[in-house]
Amino acid sequence: MDLSRRDFFQIAAALGLGLPAAASAASTTKRADEVTLKDIYDFKARGNVTLLHICDMHAHIKPLYWREPSTLISAPNLTGTPGFLCGESFLNYYGMKGKTLDAYFDTYMNFDALAHKFGKMGGISHMKTLINHIKKERGADNVLLLDSGDTWQGTGVALKTQGEAIVDAQNYLGVDVMVGHWEFTYGKQRVKELIEKLNAKFISQNIIGDDSFADDFEELIFEPYTVMERGGAKIGIIGQSFPFTSTANPKEFTQGWSFGLRLDTLQQYVDKLRKEEKVDCVVVLSHDGFSVDQEVARQVKGIDFILSGHTHDPSPRPTVINGTVIVIAGSHGKYVGRLDIDIQNHKVKGYEYKLIPVASNLIPADPEGDALIAKWYKPYDREFGEILGVTKNTLYKRDTFHSTFDELINDAIISTMDSDISFTPGYRWGTTVLGGDAITMDNVYEMTGITYPNVYTFELGGKQIRTLLEDIADNVFNANPLYQQGGDMSRLGNVTYDIKIGAASGKRISNLMVGGKALDDNKTYKVSSWGGNLQNAGRNLREQLTRPVYDVTAEYIRRQKTVDISANSNVRILDYACGCPKKGSKGC
Repeated sequence: MDLSRRDFFQIAAALGLGLPAAASAASTTKRADEVTLKDIYDFKARGNVTLLHICDMHAHIKPLYWREPSTLISAPNLTGTPGFLCGESFLNYYGMKGKTLDAYFDTYMNFDALAHKFGKMGGISHMKTLINHIKKERGADNVLLLDSGDTWQGTGVALKTQGEAIVDAQNYLGVDVMVGHWEFTYGKQRVKELIEKLNAKFISQNIIGDDSFADDFEELIFEPYTVMERGGAKIGIIGQSFPFTSTANPKEFTQGWSFGLRLDTLQQYVDKLRKEEKVDCVVVLSHDGFSVDQEVARQVKGIDFILSGHTHDPSPRPTVINGTVIVIAGSHGKYVGRLDIDIQNHKVKGYEYKLIPVASNLIPADPEGDALIAKWYKPYDREFGEILGVTKNTLYKRDTFHSTFDELINDAIISTMDSDISFTPGYRWGTTVLGGDAITMDNVYEMTGITYPNVYTFELGGKQIRTLLEDIADNVFNANPLYQQGGDMSRLGNVTYDIKIGAASGKRISNLMVGGKALDDNKTYKVSSWGGNLQNAGRNLREQLTRPVYDVTAEYIRRQKTVDISANSNVRILDYACGCPKKGSKGC
């Protein structure tokens, strides 16, 4: 669907689209029920080049509900910085008001009420409408659509088609360049097959061969950068895939490939683009994570823009470090980032930025996109559409320690496997199901749809469990962003504990209880886990119990019919009074 300028303005007014940065915006000063047509927002186009940015869609080609975190805890030195803001702290930092469309998209606050008012988010049909409008306004030859990865994985249709449905969606949207992370969990061969189907360029400067017997030993696996001309300017784009892929995901998917930040080679490519390719603007298309990319900007010189991904943060206003402008476009297709750049005399003279919320109830769908979705979903409509049960309370995924959907999965695992403890990984992707709504099989796949879905049951000693939790906390709450490998804390079923975030390494966890009793370091516990390699650390693997997590969860919901999951966390934080602390304080 192609919108006229007048039509787009009317839609923008109805959406209450907010102004970037510190400008006055009706949507951020009015309640949701007060937004009217007079609140028209017109993006002030600038310069000669427009970069459109998406990231972390996790294969959500249909609209969905997605609740932002109510806790986003960091190491004390990072508290209150971009990437570690949520709720009231997020609104205050970016100068927003509550009960607006912006607040609905960017925070967990009043989520259920605003969800019923504004409806679902994202969806490729609605994204395409926005993209078409911008390309018409700016001229298609002046626009690039860049994808920071985590695009091919995360839904049932992605899993069933091994990513092909999502590549088809990217081609429909018109993606020009992308990098990867979860893409690699399809395995090297399938990744190469999908890249052949992809119209976009797949680039990464930080993946090399490490198999001494392979032809690509110590050579780049993908092209490190691409140069594209838009608006009469040469744009150099360097790819930065997730540097910890081989540790965050099973190694067998990328055996023979070596990942890393590789800041030394990144600097070399920046310099090469400037000196040899004579580009006018250097862009790093990244899946490092928002906080990591802020460190990258401190250590690598000459980058104009970093388009970040991985950590799912929305950035209504750019973060600028050492002259490098860093933006990130949230997750799950909720946003399209628009970056207008003024390039003159081979230099960046200025820019304008806006994070556009894709409010799918209000933005018209492009019919071609709806047809594409229907084509790929049709073979699975019966399976995906099955109503498994109803949820009494909202099921959500994202939070530092606890989520209701993860608790539901843990309850299902413990009930089915008769385990003492269950481990569910702290992945950031998934979906949200509102209280009172049906839970479908599609929803379960949206929470569990990975290529290594098996629940394993085995034995671990109490001391191993305690050490494991401390190690995970060292990763999540490391004071140096370059050592954070991504993800929230693993979720534990039938376990409670206290944590002091600011304590020394190995000393954060206390009062660890299993089934209401203190963890015994000398006792052996029956443990079930999925989504990682924990079973390799255990003993006496019960192979006969191994089952896909989506089957375990679905069967449990069918048995329960109605699920009632408390939002109360099983983790008590000792050095913060709430989940959105301000820098230098213990409370919000």
